[in-house]
Amino acid sequence: MSTWTLYILKCNDDSLYTGITNNLEKRVSDHEAGIGAKYTRGRGPFEIVYQEKLEDRSSASKREFAIKKLSKLEKEKLIKK
Repeated sequence: MSTWTLYILKCNDDSLYTGITNNLEKRVSDHEAGIGAKYTRGRGPFEIVYQEKLEDRSSASKREFAIKKLSKLEKEKLIKK
């Protein structure tokens, strides 16, 4: 069983990007190289400001969906916890 990570990146333009992966180091490297999500292209460098470990892809996807519905202010409160 692989562990999945939900992560929030702070982009160079101060925006926040939420994603999931089973290899955080590689995924952030992909974002930095411009081959990650379309949203992150040209917005680097990135800082990982939040991460959560989840059991499987399904629970990671559900958590990602819930966090993506939050406002930026609510996400910032989550990051500060």
